[in-house]
Amino acid sequence: MTSAVKPIAVMKRYEMKYILDPVQKELIMAKLVGHMKPDKYGLTSIASLYYDTPDCILIRNSIEKPQFKEKIRLRSYGLAKENSPVFLELKRKAFGIVYKRRISTDIQTVDSFFKRGTDTFDDSQISREITAFRDYYGTLVPSCLIIYDRIAYYETNGDLRLTIDQNPRYRMKELDLTRSMEGISLLDDGYSILEIKVQQSMPLWLAKILSDGRIYKSSFSKYGEAYVRQIKKLK
Repeated sequence: MTSAVKPIAVMKRYEMKYILDPVQKELIMAKLVGHMKPDKYGLTSIASLYYDTPDCILIRNSIEKPQFKEKIRLRSYGLAKENSPVFLELKRKAFGIVYKRRISTDIQTVDSFFKRGTDTFDDSQISREITAFRDYYGTLVPSCLIIYDRIAYYETNGDLRLTIDQNPRYRMKELDLTRSMEGISLLDDGYSILEIKVQQSMPLWLAKILSDGRIYKSSFSKYGEAYVRQIKKLK
């Protein structure tokens, strides 16, 4: 599996999720031929470290499925090193539309940003939004590490993007992007998560594939599922 660096800093789009069994995953991958191409990175391991308040306000609000919700996370492509590039991302969803802002940084800078309240990023609009988010919620600490192995597809002459996340897993301990890519599975063996990301409407050819494969939309959240499992363990 390769590591990848994604340069896009601002995104606004619709995102739809689906849980795929092994047969449905093979169907999707076969039917995409001629419509979309896999990106140049191939199968890529991604780790996202979610930050939350000590009483987990962000994820507790998110799993109630409000019209507006927001999260902040630190993402690495492959196992991170102390000085390797990572991405601090602010993700908001309002009335079905996802808005994502992110900046390239490093782990030490992010630690200082959250632990000491330093404003160490540049003076861009994205940096100001992320800083305002931190200041609004106050103390934000590492809460959950989500890891998965992603295959991404893109449309040559359009804005459609599709990803398949295999072996999604999580950790509530050892919350460090440099430690390992191990975790507890979030889905049954062989199952994966399909995400369709588009700025306008889904193309008819893709809607037909989903219909023929009996693939139905899901509201599955990796962080949300991990949090609910952890709560159940503590009861």
